[in-house]
Amino acid sequence: MTRKKLTRREFLKMTALAGGGAVLASCGGGPQATAALPDLSTGNAIPLDELAAAAQTEGQLSVIALPRDWANYGKMIDTFKERYGLVVNELFPDAGSGDEIEAIRSNRESRGPQAPDTLDIGLGFVQAATEEGLFAKYRVSTWDTIPDSVKHPEGYWYGDYYGVLAFEGNLDVVQTMPEDWEDLLKPEYVNMFALAGEPTTSAEANYTVWAAGLSRTGSLDTAAEAGLEFFAEMNQAGILLPTTANTSTIARGETPLTVEWDYLALANRDQYAGNPPTAVIVPKTGVLAGPYAQAISAFAPHPYAARLWMEFQYSDEGQLIFLEGYAHPIRYNDLAARNVIPAELAALLPPAEAYAAAAFPTVDQVNTAKEYIATNWRSVVYGE
Repeated sequence: MTRKKLTRREFLKMTALAGGGAVLASCGGGPQATAALPDLSTGNAIPLDELAAAAQTEGQLSVIALPRDWANYGKMIDTFKERYGLVVNELFPDAGSGDEIEAIRSNRESRGPQAPDTLDIGLGFVQAATEEGLFAKYRVSTWDTIPDSVKHPEGYWYGDYYGVLAFEGNLDVVQTMPEDWEDLLKPEYVNMFALAGEPTTSAEANYTVWAAGLSRTGSLDTAAEAGLEFFAEMNQAGILLPTTANTSTIARGETPLTVEWDYLALANRDQYAGNPPTAVIVPKTGVLAGPYAQAISAFAPHPYAARLWMEFQYSDEGQLIFLEGYAHPIRYNDLAARNVIPAELAALLPPAEAYAAAAFPTVDQVNTAKEYIATNWRSVVYGE
């Protein structure tokens, strides 16, 4: 695929509407297990001491599409390296989900560091890639605390963190922040709002349309059509700008109001450091959660290091590292129930009650809404 290279913040896991093959998923990864190394074929969790020892015989791990300022992955990688003494090859930090999948396909036979061992991808990509046999199964030791709705029952993929869509505003320009989706249609926001991507290709923008519709219908299954109608109204009112919002255009006041994943918006707030003053508001309704997922390549050159990386990310320590980057870890409810979230960390986030009504779509719902919105965006919103 030929395209302009974007940063991952801008790329936001571009959702090319690609299908997958109907091949059964592989259950292994990398070299065959021997008597001297733990068995990989079952997909069961491997005791941590055995797994760490096996990973250290490999000596390295190759990850892909993990910018260091995205969900606190810089700290995640550095802490993992220090803990286990492995070299971590950080491949193509600016890649999107489609690029990650293609990297597995094109490196099936490679045993070198350029072949990714693990992936962090949008939920809309997991089903086709699993059917194509690109993932290896592994159920981490904290498996039971990962919600069933965001994991493959056999362990071919599982959610790692999620965000909800939030309003982000430059308070030098926006005098009163919207508190819910319908507020965005007020005349005071004429020429102020821009999406953070194109809904035909950007997961974040596509979800934004879906969330606006969810606020009106209360049903994920009917929200895509309602979301398109909402943005058609916004366009007709002169509120929707024909451009894309990013950190620079927000700061300059060119696109002073947008919608982003909360962890990106909160990180932007920190980056601006009051210049400009910035507000981040989770809407009262239409709170749509967007999980990303982890998977191990079925052709991973370092299969034990890949599983050790998974164990670290899904440990309490790894999950709290995500939370420090404002991304809600997938095991958030379990952490909260056991009172292991530091109070000072919780205080940096929007109120917990803002997330209580978050809707978590299924993979089928994601794929259906994604295709409907992408197909009908320009005809419904712009009349083309």
